[in-house]
Amino acid sequence: MPARDETKRNTEIESTVTPAPLPERCEVHCLDLAKVNRGKELLLNDDVYFELAEVYRTLADSSRAKIVYSLLHQELCTCDLAAIVGLSDSAVSQHLRVLRLLRVVKSRRDGKMVFHSLDDSHVRILLNVALNHLRHRKHTDEVPERGE
Repeated sequence: MPARDETKRNTEIESTVTPAPLPERCEVHCLDLAKVNRGKELLLNDDVYFELAEVYRTLADSSRAKIVYSLLHQELCTCDLAAIVGLSDSAVSQHLRVLRLLRVVKSRRDGKMVFHSLDDSHVRILLNVALNHLRHRKHTDEVPERGE
């Protein structure tokens, strides 16, 4: 019985040591007009933010993220992609259509086969930066590597 009480005390101590999260808002509302004006000057056209959001929305689908990740390493035909990500050929084709529209993926026909690859190196960089961010955020926690 004393062992349980000791465990409970240790848990309570650990929970009180955890620092409180930072608040999301300032406690006092005041503006630095120079910074606000500079920030407004630096904003891009709203169309750019719409297109940017579309790219991220496209990659927010886990199946499409798997497809893009698979293409990071090699060019693949639709059938191979379907087998890798565990979807039907039809489902993969629909995902590829969305990815092509946003120029994330490009396709080429070779006889009766259609092969897919990343559209350009920017997509590769974007994916690698996002994966590095996940690894960094987790510090030493494991982010699954290939095949895990």
